[in-house]
Amino acid sequence: MNIENAAINILKRGVELDTKKRYTEALICYQEGLQILVDKMKDDIDDVTKKYLRKKVEEYMNRAETIKKLVLKQKETGQFHEQIQIENNSTGHSYAALFGRFLDDEVEYVIVEDPYIRSFHQCQNFLRLCELLVRKCCNLRKIQLTTTKDDKSEGNQRMWFSNLLHDLSQYKVHLIIKYSDTLHDRQIILSSGWIIKIGRGLDFFKAPENKFCLGMYDMDLRQCHETTVDIVHSKNVKQSYG
Repeated sequence: MNIENAAINILKRGVELDTKKRYTEALICYQEGLQILVDKMKDDIDDVTKKYLRKKVEEYMNRAETIKKLVLKQKETGQFHEQIQIENNSTGHSYAALFGRFLDDEVEYVIVEDPYIRSFHQCQNFLRLCELLVRKCCNLRKIQLTTTKDDKSEGNQRMWFSNLLHDLSQYKVHLIIKYSDTLHDRQIILSSGWIIKIGRGLDFFKAPENKFCLGMYDMDLRQCHETTVDIVHSKNVKQSYG
């Protein structure tokens, strides 16, 4: 596949996401595809090809700008809503793929509400999320988890959280654990205003078939349970949780 075709495939994916109103994902595809085309135009190519590429760049750049303005407007009016349907046995849905685009230097604290961070694999999912947050959010200072207490684990849950608290403190991130017996909703709240609501919470990955298979470590290759992801934005997050 040549560079031009690679760009067109990425841009087509952008159009597909755009049609489904998954605008923030579409925007990333448009930006990646456009960068490839712009770099291609710097090469020693004939005038006909350069004219064609310039037309495509202008076309997709205009659409990208339109999406940017639309997302900003929806955020301002509190109407932003993206929905992602994760199908049973599908792959490509790591936390980074689902909402990594919202993790940036604007995120200073993160609130996770999930009643099922109790067993080892569930706590491991939370660990994966924390690793992603530390890598992507350079101004992150606090992670707060509200979950239910696991009285059957003989202190393992408490020990895992204690280990994580120690490790996060080395990155100057304060981990706060709260317990609730009545918690039902599952959501991830970013201080930048983005709220990610996952129907099954963090625990939507299927168990690997064995300990030596694709998807054991790369969660984009791990099969998933069916669930729905809703992403909204609220300007009132800092007032409510700050």
